[in-house]
Amino acid sequence: MEYLTDVWKLEMTHAATLVAIFWGLYDLLPLLQLYVAETVMGHYRMLFIFSISFSAGLGFLTMSTPPVLAHVTGNCSEYKSECIGHAQKVLLYTALPMIAFGMAVQSKWSCYETVIAERMNGVQLNVYGKAWSWLVYNIVTLIAVLGLPYIKPWSLKFGIPAICTLFATLLFSTTLCSYKHTLKPEGSLLTVFIRMFVAAASKLFYRIPKDPKELFENHDPELYSVPHTRSLRCLDKAAVIIPTKPIEEQENSKWRLCRVTEVEMTKAVIRMIPVFMTLIFCGVVFAIGFTYFMAQLNQMNPKVGRLKVPTIVLVWFFKKAQMKCVDFSGDLLDMLHLTKLAPRKFASALGIVISMILAILSCVTAAKVENRRLGVVREHGLVDKPDETVPMTMFWLLPQFLLLGAFDGVLHTTALQFFFHESPVPMQRYLPIFVSGVSSVGVLCSVLSVFVVGKISERGGKTNWFQHGLNQSRLDKYYWTLAWLMGVNIVIFVVAAIWYRCNESKLKDEELCGFNEAIDDMPNWTYTYNICGCYNLRITKE
Repeated sequence: MEYLTDVWKLEMTHAATLVAIFWGLYDLLPLLQLYVAETVMGHYRMLFIFSISFSAGLGFLTMSTPPVLAHVTGNCSEYKSECIGHAQKVLLYTALPMIAFGMAVQSKWSCYETVIAERMNGVQLNVYGKAWSWLVYNIVTLIAVLGLPYIKPWSLKFGIPAICTLFATLLFSTTLCSYKHTLKPEGSLLTVFIRMFVAAASKLFYRIPKDPKELFENHDPELYSVPHTRSLRCLDKAAVIIPTKPIEEQENSKWRLCRVTEVEMTKAVIRMIPVFMTLIFCGVVFAIGFTYFMAQLNQMNPKVGRLKVPTIVLVWFFKKAQMKCVDFSGDLLDMLHLTKLAPRKFASALGIVISMILAILSCVTAAKVENRRLGVVREHGLVDKPDETVPMTMFWLLPQFLLLGAFDGVLHTTALQFFFHESPVPMQRYLPIFVSGVSSVGVLCSVLSVFVVGKISERGGKTNWFQHGLNQSRLDKYYWTLAWLMGVNIVIFVVAAIWYRCNESKLKDEELCGFNEAIDDMPNWTYTYNICGCYNLRITKE
């Protein structure tokens, strides 16, 4: 945000749009990347290709700064908007998606753990190896937090990480010849969903038998199976056996005939959609953390006495609150389950409601602080001086950052637990990506929400809440709008969750009596927040 608004002189909403699209792609792309890794090239090659993308993206971002190509393009070399030409714009808009691709594949699903597991070939990493990984990660983070903010030239701020990532990619490429344990792609669950819809569409005019035993199913005891349910019967056509064709021929055509288990897994995903939809607005609220919160932060006083504190410190507090709430909410829900104080299903739904309440508190706090900041701006005559620092300490923003981090940590942990036991076993490893993907749709929708709210706010000849600069805008009113909309979202979630639970309970009572016993025998599980910034599933036997 600071680079786009201070150097490129973009409007606040324009800069926020670019940042929101960047982070939305960062959360959404892992679903596509995982599909490609599992069907085409494997995790190792995927990690290598997108490491190159990440390094090249940072290089292009560095080249988009005015001084780097000034002698080539003939532009001036100062950090001013008039020194930015067409070449710099092309480089910037090319760099952002490339960086998002690289960041997503490296941190949003456990590709590092998968590659290491293949490399170790079943050998567990010892305590010293884990301690060394933790030490290196924290040292690099400390240098980035304390060192980079004090570097003034943007070309160096972007150039140093670009050089480091290029070195890391070259070092990683040296393992290409020695890497012998790469597993072949075994196919993706997403392919099963697509095949199911294609098979159902191809039998649109065939009748569904009344007896579900007449539907196709492979009863091999080594294969995972799910009993048939009577919901969404139209999808059962994918498992209808055509009587005029040999069964062997139909079995060999996977795009024309699916197992009942594959149909039921697709049904389970479709039944989750109403609840998933309520998580989209959570992404809309979460987007303000790295857009408008950062815009406020960049214009406030970073000094404590004579000491200038890096603004990224508040982002560090945000990440710490996020990580701590992941651990705390997971442990709390496990304790409630073990002590029989609340069923896991009820506790996880309550946890999602609590996370949404934290989002409301973050928006309300942000609105109050922004209203106070605007009062200071008017008092000191800074409304038309966007480059001036507002004489108000940036630590006024700390509560809203902490609440937003807590909201995200609690939401992801409890949402994963909410869906875990209702999901077929092959789907469970995809749930973290699904939850992040749904939230990322909300991040992308935040661009639309700003546009719609701005248009509504200017009705009747009133001033649009979103102006060119932060000091002329009324972000406090936008935060209040998000707060009451999240309240409405809580009501919708409660209704959707009750409907979902009642529907699932009814299906189990009628069709899945044997499946209930299997659920009781499932292992315990917890979620951890790894050093790469993603949520990992850990399963342990009782």
